[in-house]
Amino acid sequence: MNDLDSTVALLGDLIAFPTVSADSNLAMIEHLAERLEAAGARTSVLKDDSGRKANLFATLGPDRAEGGLILSGHSDVVPVEGQDWHRPPFEMTEDDAGRLYGRGTCDMKGFIAAAVHLAPELARIATHRPVHFSFTYDEEVGCLGARSLTSELAKRGLKPAMTMIGEPTEMRVIDGHKGVSEYTVRFHGRAGHGSDPDAGASALDAAIRYAARLLELREELKRRAADGLPFHPPWTTVNLGRLSGGNAHNVIAASALLEWEMRPAQAGDAEFVREALSKHVEEVLLPQLRRTEPDARIETEVIGDVVGLDPENDNALRDLLLALTGTADAGTVAFGTEAGLFRELGGDVVVCGPGSISQAHLPDEFVTRDQLDHCLRTIRGLTQRVAGTA
Repeated sequence: MNDLDSTVALLGDLIAFPTVSADSNLAMIEHLAERLEAAGARTSVLKDDSGRKANLFATLGPDRAEGGLILSGHSDVVPVEGQDWHRPPFEMTEDDAGRLYGRGTCDMKGFIAAAVHLAPELARIATHRPVHFSFTYDEEVGCLGARSLTSELAKRGLKPAMTMIGEPTEMRVIDGHKGVSEYTVRFHGRAGHGSDPDAGASALDAAIRYAARLLELREELKRRAADGLPFHPPWTTVNLGRLSGGNAHNVIAASALLEWEMRPAQAGDAEFVREALSKHVEEVLLPQLRRTEPDARIETEVIGDVVGLDPENDNALRDLLLALTGTADAGTVAFGTEAGLFRELGGDVVVCGPGSISQAHLPDEFVTRDQLDHCLRTIRGLTQRVAGTA
């Protein structure tokens, strides 16, 4: 088989691992580790505290901490329950137009398949600088694996020159994106009969007032935005994801839950929102609840707090990828990635991978053969320039 057919075959193997974030990714990580070891890579499988999930970090070429290239992707995928799939989500299928269907084909096992298929060739190319492979867990639920991995790599003294994050960008070069912070807020009041609202302490009422304050802040964030922010939309956004509480029409809700997210576009916005909400909770919501329930409380859990990637004037990886992909300019995106965490290790970071973000998380997700072929050529050319020259 040629490179593209072999990559497609490997992608089919990876799709068959149902690595939904709530489940284990170990089988897929071990499969990838075996493939990379067969190509001569030095591998580390780093499990989380539960032992059910793991990051994989592998290196080809010289054994040195500084310089070189990281090819990075996440192994987890989002759930398929409740989606109207017309094809089996964990069995890759192909149509006559060269679309490869399956959960994770574009987000982002296509990039992983391309990088791992090329490993034997990259081992021959990487004579002067190392090529690293980074495959993480739980990106979809707060970049938990990347946070753990980058912390471990920093302890090891790793300082890559460049990191390519293969999220789906249709192989466009992306050098900036917003951060993303996700929160779950739990409200605890006291139940009572609905005929006497003042006798209880409605957690659902408090949750609705909290959500209303978030909507007010969403509009204030638009007015706070500096001119020229390179994102769409060009301001910090707030989204209310889920609000639930209570158990009957005629019962005052003793508990409620609100899930929401914020995507900061500029420094200071996240702290502005957090301070405003804290003030609202302490000065308005808790006093209202505690009039009838002294033990009422509102608890906030940080699900994920992902660092953004700010565009920089000097970015050698961006310039190389622009040349390799034949693109005139780099762009920015609104969705978050692990790029900001890897940027903390040092070096240049770019997001560039096969497939469209418009396909990610949807039923009948797909990537095309053409996109995978473009990715193969780009990784090969990049490695030749970064790791194969003195």
